[in-house]
Amino acid sequence: MKILRYFLIIALIALVVIQFIRPDKQEGNYLAIEEFETETNMPAEVRAIFSNNCYDCHSGVTTYPWYADIAPLSYWLNDHIKDGKRHFDVEDWNNYSLKKKDHKLDELIEEVEEGEMPLKSYTLVHGDLSDEEKELLENWAKEVRDQIQSEMVVQ
Repeated sequence: MKILRYFLIIALIALVVIQFIRPDKQEGNYLAIEEFETETNMPAEVRAIFSNNCYDCHSGVTTYPWYADIAPLSYWLNDHIKDGKRHFDVEDWNNYSLKKKDHKLDELIEEVEEGEMPLKSYTLVHGDLSDEEKELLENWAKEVRDQIQSEMVVQ
């Protein structure tokens, strides 16, 4: 019983201490997002989908929920954001080659079609995409891919 008591005391102390050690929050580049939206000729409806469901993890422009300052949730959120940006960061769009842009849009279509994006952990709090939003997003991405593929042929 004493061991359990000591363990709980140590766990409580550790929980309090980690509240003071926080991961850095993402600082976004709104100009890079505007460039991505402009280059991809993003309509307002798709822009709203990205703003409400994608930019939190796929850019540095993250709207943090109230629990983002509570450890260990803050570390978990930070890890999700880093992982999301590792897979696709709209702020790096201008640095991508045409081939990589095409690949990223192909992945976007696939992830949305398969229900992998947005992540279930995100949709629990923020809500999921409607079928109409998924269709809008997929159609937009397919149009942009067609544009990129035609540019690749010209080069």
